Amino acid sequence: MITGITGQDGSYLAEFLLENGYEVYGMVRRSSTINYERISHIQDKLKLIHGDLLDQNSLMEALRYSEPDEVYNLAAQSFVPTSWNQPVLTGEFTALGVTRILEAIRTVNPKTRFYQASSSEMFGKIQETPQNEKTPFYPRSPYGIAKVYGHYITVNYRESYDMFCCSGVLFNHESPRRGLEFVSRKVTHAAAKIKLGRQTKLIMGNLDARRDWGFAGDYVEAMWLMLQQDEPGDYVIATGISHSVRDLIQTAFDHAGLDWEDCVVSDPKLFRPGEVDYLLGDPTKAKKKLGWHPRLSFEELIKKMVDHDIALNQKVK
Repeated sequence: MITGITGQDGSYLAEFLLENGYEVYGMVRRSSTINYERISHIQDKLKLIHGDLLDQNSLMEALRYSEPDEVYNLAAQSFVPTSWNQPVLTGEFTALGVTRILEAIRTVNPKTRFYQASSSEMFGKIQETPQNEKTPFYPRSPYGIAKVYGHYITVNYRESYDMFCCSGVLFNHESPRRGLEFVSRKVTHAAAKIKLGRQTKLIMGNLDARRDWGFAGDYVEAMWLMLQQDEPGDYVIATGISHSVRDLIQTAFDHAGLDWEDCVVSDPKLFRPGEVDYLLGDPTKAKKKLGWHPRLSFEELIKKMVDHDIALNQKVK
């Protein structure tokens, strides 16, 4: 069972599990406007059930109905800037929501294996470089703080109730399915629109912030590998290579045949209240214990996203 199945990671994970012979249940919130776009090509192979991380009873019912061997908790309020405007809601979904689903699993079937989507944003104001499983957390946003809670409550249930609970501390991972509000897709989509003459400028925040960017399709395999081990644990999933937002912009605009300096403006109003300047993951443990390696390079990923966004915008009249 996957929570957050309609999101970027949920859709790639669902594809991966179906290819590996799984029966896949996706938990979706009851809403008048649900967006199934990312899973539309596999929707007929999925079993969608209603549930909500804010509602304990709905989680228990979803577990009783689906009887899963594995639960992947990918649902969250996942956009960092929104967490400043909606800190309480972010805490309810991204922190307490993890407790609710862990408690539901403990009640319904504590033998179910559980994956929690942790985040490199937990490192925040970094205490060492690169960041590994032992690096202290210093979150710099309500989102990062909520993720730290979710991470530690997962550890707590593993140690207190002998449950098979893993956390994947995933560094930034992108794809053509990334939401337009995220910086990577904001850049590639703007490059496509400027290339096609439908936009003239791209307004950005801090161009010097550095991130470890990988491909979401590679990262979901690591999630699955964690739940196939003999013992549960936590793993940093990253490429081990850091790039600046400026690098991201230059790669995207070069691929579109544009000079980024003619098109991009940095606006201090878009800087975060608590900036995270530099994230670089150390995936050594995942490589050794899981046998996991990222396949798609940063440059290949950004070019893939630009090509997708050019094709997407060409379809729009």
